[in-house]
Amino acid sequence: MSESSQQRVRRGRLAAAAVALLTAAAGATAALLPATSANAVTLPNNFKSIGYMPSWAGSVGSVQYGKLTHINYAFVLPNSNGTLGAVDNTAKLSSLVSTAHANGVKVSISIGGWNDGNDSAFESLAASSGGRTTFTNSVMSLINQYGLDGADIDWEYPDPGTSGSNYALLMQQLSTTLHNNGKLLTAAVVSEGNTANGVPTSVFGYVDWLNIMAYDGGSPHANYNWSINAVNFWKGRGLPASKAILGVPFYSRPTYYTYSQLVAMDPANANRDCTTVNGSQECYNGIPTIKAKTQWAMANAGGMMNWELSQDTTGSTSLVSAIYDTVMGGSTPPSSPPPGGRTGRITGIGGKCVDVAAASSTNGTAVQLYTCNGTNAQTWTVGTDGTIRALGKCLDVTGGATADGTKIQIWDCTASNANQQWTYNSSTQRLTNPKSGKCLDATGQSSADGTRLQIWTCNTQANQKWILP
Repeated sequence: MSESSQQRVRRGRLAAAAVALLTAAAGATAALLPATSANAVTLPNNFKSIGYMPSWAGSVGSVQYGKLTHINYAFVLPNSNGTLGAVDNTAKLSSLVSTAHANGVKVSISIGGWNDGNDSAFESLAASSGGRTTFTNSVMSLINQYGLDGADIDWEYPDPGTSGSNYALLMQQLSTTLHNNGKLLTAAVVSEGNTANGVPTSVFGYVDWLNIMAYDGGSPHANYNWSINAVNFWKGRGLPASKAILGVPFYSRPTYYTYSQLVAMDPANANRDCTTVNGSQECYNGIPTIKAKTQWAMANAGGMMNWELSQDTTGSTSLVSAIYDTVMGGSTPPSSPPPGGRTGRITGIGGKCVDVAAASSTNGTAVQLYTCNGTNAQTWTVGTDGTIRALGKCLDVTGGATADGTKIQIWDCTASNANQQWTYNSSTQRLTNPKSGKCLDATGQSSADGTRLQIWTCNTQANQKWILP
């Protein structure tokens, strides 16, 4: 995907939203707030749950502070000489800081954003020692003025070469100043691709962590495998796992419906990743995928970040709650990988995907072939424990029967249940149920949508060949 497609809603709506929401705040003088010694909410293993709060959307009173560790207030724009532009909605920022600190949550100021693709101010200020010093002093002054806990630098994007080298020098100077004053320094970075190389690896040592914007890419949008690969890309460059924060979208592509809007249209959308709105397929991350990503991050990264808090729902469908509940050891997340598991689609004859009928998690739901669509009904985790899981259930041989033609279903996962054990031979591409000795088979050698899966005596036909994640 080209970089022009990496233009997220998280930084594209400043101008339009400002007209409606920020006029009253223009020119307001912020009250000086005392520095705080409040500690952040602590999640197990120092896991971080970070949410962005835009100046133009969302209410300070609606934030679920007890389920977050950090909030980034977006955005303040830099000037080419290193000074900072005015803070939008100063009263909101002051209120956010005081309320968050009262609840043990830390707040950073996010500087930059997409800004219609114009990063010329960053390019200019970072190119000289004087510009970098002015910027560093301006950032520290703003932090002190509002009693903030740090800064999140969202330069989109430094280019490989001179620009990247200047970015590294800027981040080094910020790191020294902010860390000497007990403040955080983080940065938002692109998900993948050559643009990511504009962030030199030396920066990994200057920041407390990187917020990896693993969205606005992948097909469907921000799907599990693509997002995990984005984090692994940064780790492959040398970023420590503890500093790799997996970003997730609270909105859809291509039309940028918020998650809350999608759930309002149909409550069932909370458990989907794609839905049709006005004839367009809108793809996002529903609860099962958010939980699956969170569980992966618990084992392989330092936390989760979301863009952005005003786009979430409240109550049982909240994505912030889905992250928190998973971290705190709630019910096993649908599609969550067992230790060592690999998650993705399973394809068979005709390139069709193994699919849970109607995306239902009800025990006994049929497992079938269907055109691949990237939904959670086609997202399977092949675990090291021998199970194959989707929607929180296991691929199961009905009734534990061993006869040819016994249909496949999903059922609650049960430890050591022989009905739910599978072995894979990568040479023959066959999945075998050891109890029956039979192979997973597409009925009638058909690749039509809705073809039921069954067990059958193993053979060399194409309807018994499967490609796993």
